[in-house]
Parts: sequence; C-alpha cells; structure tokens
Amino acid sequence: MTRHTTANEMTRNPGRSFLRAQLICGLAALGATGCAVSQQREVDMGREYAAQVEQQLPLVRDPEVVRYINVLGDSLASVTDDRSLTWHFSVVDAMEINAFAIPGGYIFINRGLIDRATTIAEVAGVLGHEIGHVTKRHSIKQMQKAQGANMGVTLACILTNVCNSGLAQTGINLAAGGVFSKFSRDDEAEADAEGVKTLVRAGIDPAGIPGMFRILLDERKTRPSGVETFFISHPLEESRIAATQALIATYPPAQLRGLTQDSPNFQALKKRLASLPPSPPPGTRP
Repeated sequence: MTRHTTANEMTRNPGRSFLRAQLICGLAALGATGCAVSQQREVDMGREYAAQVEQQLPLVRDPEVVRYINVLGDSLASVTDDRSLTWHFSVVDAMEINAFAIPGGYIFINRGLIDRATTIAEVAGVLGHEIGHVTKRHSIKQMQKAQGANMGVTLACILTNVCNSGLAQTGINLAAGGVFSKFSRDDEAEADAEGVKTLVRAGIDPAGIPGMFRILLDERKTRPSGVETFFISHPLEESRIAATQALIATYPPAQLRGLTQDSPNFQALKKRLASLPPSPPPGTRP
C-alpha cells in the first residue's frame, strides 16, 4: 500500500518526491486548463489520490467481494468508456450510504450502500452514475475547485463521517472539502443520464436508478445520519426520480423487457458482506 511521503523522507526518496511535485503542479494547472488536462495526467493524479483514500479508509479486502464488484463495474464501464481507461472498483468498509468517483477510473462504493440496496440493478445504477462522472470528466472539474486540499483526506471525509471523529483534529481543510464534495445539479443530471444509458447497454434494468433514489430518500426520513454524507456529495431531490423515470420512458418497451433486475449472485454477495466482521468505527485507520 502506498504511503504518504513525509518531509523527512523527501531527501531519501527523490523519485517519489518528484512524482508528488508533478502531481501538485498538475493540480495547479487545472485552475488554468480545466478539462483540457491530459488523460495521462488525469490517470496519474487519480492513482495518487486513490492511494491516499486507501490510507485514510478501511477497505473490504475479502477476495470474493473485491472480485464481484470489479466484474460488475468493468461490465458497466466497458460499454460506455471511449477512452480505454483501466478501471478500479473498491468497497469501503463503512456503513454510511455513499459512493464516489476519482478521475482516471477509480470508483469507491460504501459497504453500507450495498447493504441497503435490494437488487443488483440498484447497485449497478450507482456504479453507472459514478462511471458517468469520470467519463464526462466532472471529477476533474471538482479537483479544479479543490486546489491545495489534501485530496485523499478530503475524499475520506466525503465517503464517511470520518471527519466528525479524530481526523478532524489533524488540520484538514474542510472548507476546501465542502467545495470539492458537491457536484453541480447539471453534473448530477448528466451522470444520471449516463447511468441510464450504461445500464441499458449492459443489459441491466435502469429502473434500479430511481429505485435506489427512493431507498435513499426513505432512509433520510428514518435514519438521516446514515445518508448524511451521500446528500452532501450528491444533491438529491424527488425531481431526480421523475427525471430518470422520464429518461427510461424514452426507450421502447421491447428494449427494456427482459433486462436484469436482480441475480442470485448479488444476493449471495449481500449475505457474504453481512457475514464479515462489522465495519470499524469512523476515524479508524486501515
């Protein structure tokens, strides 16, 4: 697992320090170039920030869970990605409901979201939405807003309630994190539309997208703390249910008929996750 390079290590590991300097310069360049950043730079930065997230958050390492979420994610990305990215899908061992995309093809989905979902179509809808943020390069725009922030810790804040615990005392730039965390409503709507198209292309019922929205809205009424981080990073109103349903209604009924709604393998995944040790408390480092 990649570690942060400390100030004392900089002279001992000049290659690593040079890489971090290049990434910092790349982030600064985003302020001037926005989405003109090259794909290679996007991938390099995404790899670095994903490593930071893995330092700050516990991940589910169970091989069957990791394999399942990557097979599902790759099956979705393969029908929509026109840039031939190498995709990485990880399950965060946290019971808050959330998911997030990092530029370059890194998707994190919380264990709690899979736990609350009732069908594979609902989880696939979330993954398709997050893949849309990457393919439409929304995440690059978010990095542009968050120049200078500790990106790994910022994303850790977004994915869980970790910043409400011990890590909040480490000087995290939460103001920058707040700016970074919110995609615009236009970006969210575009990612929703991409998610619908992706699921149909992959042979999965896109009704899972508004279905997951209903679960989230119901959860906000009954257990708001469990979805607090999701609503910070993903503005969600009832109108998004109607909008995605309207998009789905534009497809011929014959094209939607027979698409996968659920699978025994997904239900087995949920049981396997439930059999694993409980998620660690927020703020517990991996």
